[in-house]
Amino acid sequence: MSQDELIDIIDEDNKVLYSITKREAHEKGLLHACIVAEVIRSNGDFVLTKQASDRQDAGQYVSPIGGHVESGESDEDALKREAYEELGLKDFRYKLVGRIIYNREVLGRKENHYLVVFEIYTDEKISFNHEVESCKQFTKDKLRKLFRNSPKHVGDAGHVVFNKFYKVLIN
Repeated sequence: MSQDELIDIIDEDNKVLYSITKREAHEKGLLHACIVAEVIRSNGDFVLTKQASDRQDAGQYVSPIGGHVESGESDEDALKREAYEELGLKDFRYKLVGRIIYNREVLGRKENHYLVVFEIYTDEKISFNHEVESCKQFTKDKLRKLFRNSPKHVGDAGHVVFNKFYKVLIN
């Protein structure tokens, strides 16, 4: 999605107020929806991706799927689009985990995101795009160790999502 594509500005109840460009939303720090998805393999392992050097969480592990919901697009359609664009995934089951508001200033942007968090269940082969340096599967024990022993190796939003929805896995 380019900085000039339209996204919907929403309120804290996820009600659409109006549409503007992604760039303008980030310049003004306006609340808008983003998809985040954890990919979980049939053996229970979580897949995390390491962000490429030109990304906001460069060199850190993050949720493997994340992106803006386009103006007029449903959360589920954004999830399917992002799963394909970022990991090449087409064949998966998913469920909504929850929603949380997350904001930060990064790379000169005021991100004020209404995160819509999903789980994707698939053993499909992953083929990542230019946004990703690498990907890795983590057992629950290795995931716990990553968060405990190397917290700076996980992107900021990853800490927010895992502390809210997967606390039992990382503590």
